[in-house]
Amino acid sequence: MAKGAVLEKPNSKDALTDWTAEEVMELRQKHVLPSTLTYYTKPLMISRAEGAYLFDEKGKKYLDAFAGVVTISIGHCHPHWVKRIQDQIATFDHSTTLYLYPQLVEYAQKLVKMVKTANPALEVCFFTNSGCEANELAAILSKNYTGRSEFIALRHSFHGRTLMAMSFTGQSIWRHSTPYVFGVYHAPANYTYRRSEGNTAKQYAQWCAEEVGEIIKYSTSGKIAAYIAEPISGFGGVIDPEPEYFPKVYEIVKKHGGLFIADEVQTGVGRTGKKFLGIEQWGVRPDIVTMAKGIGNGYPLGAVVTTREIAESMRGKVHFNTFGGSPVAMAAGLAVLEVLEKEKLSQNAFEVGGYLKDKLSKMMEKQPLIGDVRGKGLMLGVELVKDRKTKEPAPQELLKVMDYAKEGGVLIGKGGMSQNIIRIKPPLCVTKKDADVIAEVLEDSFRRVK
Repeated sequence: MAKGAVLEKPNSKDALTDWTAEEVMELRQKHVLPSTLTYYTKPLMISRAEGAYLFDEKGKKYLDAFAGVVTISIGHCHPHWVKRIQDQIATFDHSTTLYLYPQLVEYAQKLVKMVKTANPALEVCFFTNSGCEANELAAILSKNYTGRSEFIALRHSFHGRTLMAMSFTGQSIWRHSTPYVFGVYHAPANYTYRRSEGNTAKQYAQWCAEEVGEIIKYSTSGKIAAYIAEPISGFGGVIDPEPEYFPKVYEIVKKHGGLFIADEVQTGVGRTGKKFLGIEQWGVRPDIVTMAKGIGNGYPLGAVVTTREIAESMRGKVHFNTFGGSPVAMAAGLAVLEVLEKEKLSQNAFEVGGYLKDKLSKMMEKQPLIGDVRGKGLMLGVELVKDRKTKEPAPQELLKVMDYAKEGGVLIGKGGMSQNIIRIKPPLCVTKKDADVIAEVLEDSFRRVK
């Protein structure tokens, strides 16, 4: 330090507990991009977390039924996950993939083993920091492998915030900063609850699938690079397709020379119950799988897994990610898979999710505000409507339910084009007792809104 230099006065906030929610919010508004969203009439201030629970600065406990936007899979601050990261960061915290280190291949080998249950040919990985980066690479792979540049995505979908990911996304509320990447066409999602009158669920699924073929026929060159879909939509409102939908779409996509990309950013890591990937619930073999959120349990980690044949299309090209595949990220990811297997969390998602869905379905019989309950495992949605006959969305009522649920100690999410769908996606470690709490608080919240 130069002679005579004066140190700035240390920040008077010596500990995180010294801050108030009002002070943090004031500085966010001053220094953070204004597009950064908050939830609730009075935004929540978090001080610590454990398992399925969060605690605010005053010590109040909340059951996190939204899992940090479907990101916490094995539970907040799981001891094994924390230790894995601490041990790695104390050894060395970063190394570019230009050098060799075993953490990268150890995790890749383990992840491939888990993903192979969906398609035995999936064996090559690339690691990123987020889901939209993973989806960008999936698009690049599809273009390089097929030599084509046209894609089919779904309405109501969400695939990220980069320009390619926004091009895939099928919701106007998430699309801005035009123009987008050309050559992306959107097919109707198999949104059974809002199907046209006179159709059975099976007939509607067949029509939605056939529309993929019609769009390829009339809006593209007739051959596509790929079709991309979330097995169950996240921000789109937990749209859970009928059993017939994805197998029929797969057949159509292959007929037109395209690859099938499963966006498992939210549905992966056992969230839909029993299976590691959500697309396995439909028995479809994806050519490319993209993942993020739950595979890091809160640590920035994304992944693309594909076949050797498709991966070879990148040979001779350079694709690099500064932080993708870092030793600490690999430690975090490996810990997630270890805990997932040891604690049988995908089975727990199936059992507790089924238990909670049943309670929500029974609640619907008494609460006219509930129009539909859907989803698989611990990826559940409750659609709120003003009138069950007209199915008019009830977004304002949902906001009230969210605030009342927060008062009751349960945090939930929202989604859908009309923002009228409650998203219930807690960490996979929740118990049936936790499910009882979620149901009781929601029922009380509905009563208060009524």
